[in-house]
Amino acid sequence: MSGSSISEGGYVCAPYLHNEYSSKLKEILEKSDYIDDMYFVTATFSEDGSAYFPSRTNTYLLARYKDQKQTMTEVERYKQDKPTFVFTKDNEFFERLNHEKLNLVSVYYLEYGHSESDLSDLAMTVAKRQRVRRAERGRLALSSTETPKFTFPYGDNLVVLEVSSDNSHQSDNKYCERTRREVARKGIRLTNLLNLSVIEKIK
Repeated sequence: MSGSSISEGGYVCAPYLHNEYSSKLKEILEKSDYIDDMYFVTATFSEDGSAYFPSRTNTYLLARYKDQKQTMTEVERYKQDKPTFVFTKDNEFFERLNHEKLNLVSVYYLEYGHSESDLSDLAMTVAKRQRVRRAERGRLALSSTETPKFTFPYGDNLVVLEVSSDNSHQSDNKYCERTRREVARKGIRLTNLLNLSVIEKIK
């Protein structure tokens, strides 16, 4: 488990609507040296998440960035009415070398504050799940031309899991649900916000 120093890394998840703004953002991110990987993904929002983000689409660009400031500059330049989600990493619970392809990114939130020992238990529990190649804690920022009706109250308490496998998305979704239940047995309540299923790697 790494330290809790604030990082500039994270993910940007932008709606891909086959319009000029989406195309321009894709082109810029694809060419940028502060973007490590980029994918087309489909998003599945949980019922809990749907209430806060009613304006959404099916297909998104998902990019892993290492410079938040540069990324936010471009996201703000090409923002649309459907929100772009920017997940900033605060700390990394673990990362393991895994040569299998990224198949799913699953985003959760903690409804209550937890102690360092609770977070350590969470990290240890998730680390036993072999398909999870990276687990991070972070924050959420939104970029949109429209102001959301309700503010998402748990944006500073996110947990993001990267799942690597050659299984179906449905199989990995179930795997993450079992992982969430394992964490719950430790008395730590994780609530699913959304799952991002990888369709194609772009970069």
